Amino acid sequence: MRTRNSKGRAARSGADLDEAIHAEISRAILEGKLPAGTKLTEQELAGLFGVSRERIRKVLHRLGAERRIEIIPNRGAFVPRPTPADIKSVYEAHRALEAGVIAQLVPVIDDDFLGILDRHVAQERAAAQAGDRATSVRLSGAFHLHLVDALGNAHLSHFLRELISRSSVIVSVYEPASQSICAADEHASIVEALRARDAAHAMTLSRQHFQHVESRLTVDGAAKSERNLATIFGGFKGRATRG
Repeated sequence: MRTRNSKGRAARSGADLDEAIHAEISRAILEGKLPAGTKLTEQELAGLFGVSRERIRKVLHRLGAERRIEIIPNRGAFVPRPTPADIKSVYEAHRALEAGVIAQLVPVIDDDFLGILDRHVAQERAAAQAGDRATSVRLSGAFHLHLVDALGNAHLSHFLRELISRSSVIVSVYEPASQSICAADEHASIVEALRARDAAHAMTLSRQHFQHVESRLTVDGAAKSERNLATIFGGFKGRATRG
């Protein structure tokens, strides 16, 4: 019979396992290992992760709520396959939202905040130079979150987080990994315009940045990444055991 403490440990262990599986699948998507349209089969994933289908279903539904994957009724879970129209819509929204953010941000920024952005861009460059694709994509999105979060407007932050979830997947499946360093350089230029308190120039650079990201996407010629889930996730159980 389990004691109260043993039940607590089991609950924490289950939550930790959920987080580990969530992180593993998220990272595979952000690294571009799972190409657009890949089906994430519950039964296969349950076997690879050594857990129940119910646990996998829970993780997949969380990823769906985060807009990292698509849950299609009666068909299952898939890595998103955004259409050109989807991409255009997302980046139009990005451009419009960030222009408004910058207009409000420039009058209130200080040197401490600019220092945070400088350090963030340095982390972006380091990740890109190290070839850490997942971290590079995550940090690229987080740069824009720094800007909006500085306003302290929960609604704006929520809207942008939804856009970042969608655009991060778009970038992961359609942008060549070699282009990651471009985003860091463009972010650095935006920071310099903010440092000069030049809102108009910062907005222009932001708009051009999103246009450049959109232009770097190769929807028709997307790289053929690994579709074999066993190759991608087959080592998880061993790592979990060692951990």
